[in-house]
Amino acid sequence: MAEKSLTFRLLRKVGLNFSEEEYGQISLFAAASIAIKGIIKAILLKYCMYSVILSPLNYRKIRPMLWRWIGAKVGKNAFIGYEVWMDFNNAHLIEIGEGTHITNRCLLLCHQRDLSNYYIGDNSTKLPYKKGKIIIGKNVMIGMGTIIMPGVSIGEGSIIGAGSIVSKDIPAWKIATGRPARVIKEIPQKPIA
Repeated sequence: MAEKSLTFRLLRKVGLNFSEEEYGQISLFAAASIAIKGIIKAILLKYCMYSVILSPLNYRKIRPMLWRWIGAKVGKNAFIGYEVWMDFNNAHLIEIGEGTHITNRCLLLCHQRDLSNYYIGDNSTKLPYKKGKIIIGKNVMIGMGTIIMPGVSIGEGSIIGAGSIVSKDIPAWKIATGRPARVIKEIPQKPIA
């Protein structure tokens, strides 16, 4: 195992428990760069979450534009409610289809601790992260307070009930709800008139 960088050892000494896998060989310049980018993204996300200035434009114009600046792929006419948190350091892993509606207080997570090699006596804060894309199709409705976990795809036209935890893929044109979310209904074809 390679010796950890001086920067990594200093970060650990001051109590910052970063993942060895991602930060073990980091330089001081790289750590500063990550910190500055994180601060800028956090300021943009903070505006997205709480601002009432230009309120009518926030949901459909300003927030989607700022999410694009942070690194997410956001389609036309997407709606992003207030207090929607995204994993801004992994924003490049988020894709939101056009016409999708993410209501207030949702959370999109692109990383989580990898528990596959976690055993009794291990320190969970030292586990590496596993990351996964979040892909939300066109014209999806995400209910208030929903949490979307890493590696999840939600198909076109689907509806996710409020307060759900989406930890597995949801196919197109389904209604899913629960903790964890599961499909409870298929959206039917429109009758031919």
